[in-house]
Amino acid sequence: MSLKKSITLASGQLIPQIGLGTWLSKPKEVENAVEYAVKEAGYRHLDLAYIYGNQDEVGAALKKLIPDVVKREDLFITSKLWNTAHKPELVEKELDITLKQIGTDYLDLYLIHWPVAFNDTNQGLEPPSPADPSVVDLDLETPIVETWKAMVKLPKSKVRAIGVSNFNIEQIEGIIKATGVVPVRRVPPVPPQDDLIAYCKSKNIHITAYSPLGNNSTVEQTKAHRPPVVKEIAEKLGATTAQVLVAWGAYRGYSVIPKSVQPERITSNFKQVELSPEDYEKIYALGAKEHTRFNIPYLYSKPTWNINIFDEPEERSAKHRPLLGI
Repeated sequence: MSLKKSITLASGQLIPQIGLGTWLSKPKEVENAVEYAVKEAGYRHLDLAYIYGNQDEVGAALKKLIPDVVKREDLFITSKLWNTAHKPELVEKELDITLKQIGTDYLDLYLIHWPVAFNDTNQGLEPPSPADPSVVDLDLETPIVETWKAMVKLPKSKVRAIGVSNFNIEQIEGIIKATGVVPVRRVPPVPPQDDLIAYCKSKNIHITAYSPLGNNSTVEQTKAHRPPVVKEIAEKLGATTAQVLVAWGAYRGYSVIPKSVQPERITSNFKQVELSPEDYEKIYALGAKEHTRFNIPYLYSKPTWNINIFDEPEERSAKHRPLLGI
C-alpha cells in the first residue's frame, strides 16, 4: 500500500510524494483516470499542464470529486505556463484559463514549463515561423527573467507557490538573482544530474521527477524501465519495475508523478516499495554509466524547436539559446 508520505516545500506547503501525471493521454482517458486515482486509489497530487490539452477533462473529474469525495484543500494541483504565454501581460491570462478549465479557484503550484518563449500568433501552441514553417516561431525578445517577474506578481489567491520546469543551474540562478525569489524545481530521474540536484538542495528547491517510468513518445525512450537490473530488483521485492523506479525517485527525496490511465497501473504505481541502499546504487549506476536525456525538443518536436536548451551534444547544432535577460 502507499506510504502516503508528504514533503514540506520551502513555502511551508505539504506536497504528497506520489502523484498522478497526465501527459500523453488520449481524449476522454484523463477524466476517468483522475476520478479513479483520487476516489479509488487515494492519490492527492495531480500534475497538469496547459500544453497537455486535457485540463478540461481534469476539471470534469474534479467536479465529481469535490467536495463529495475530497476537499479541495486536501489536493495538491500543479499546472504549467506554456511557451506562447511568456510575455508578462499574458502570464496571468493563461493562468485564468487553466483555473477555468479545471474548475478551481487556485493552483497549489504553477511552473514555467520551459525556458523557451514562442510568439503568440494564434497559429497553435507550437506556431510555425513565417520565414520557415518547418521551425517553431521563437520569441527572441522576451527573456526568462521577465516571465519569472510576472510569475512572482501572480496573486496568492490564485497561486500558492511558483516554480520552473526544464531549467538548468544558470537559468535558475539568473531568475533568483533578478528577483530574490527561489522557485520549486523539477527534474527527470535519468540521468541523475548530480550537480543540478546538489544545487537545488543548497537552495532548498524541491525536485519532482516527471516521466519516471520513461517516455512513451518513442520506443527508444521506453527503455528507462527495462534494464535487467531493474527487473531483478523488482522480482526480488515482489514488485513491478514501475514501483522500483518510483521507489528510486522517492529514495532521493523527490516527489514522483508516474502517468497511467489504466486503473490497475494507477493503483500499482501508488503502492510504494522501499529500496535498500545497495539496490538504489545499482539503479543509480545505470544513469551514471549511460547519460541519456529523453526530453530534448530539438530532436523530436515538429515544427522543430531550433534552440539549444540543455547543451547536450545532440542539440548543439541548434541556432538559438534561451534568453535569460540578465
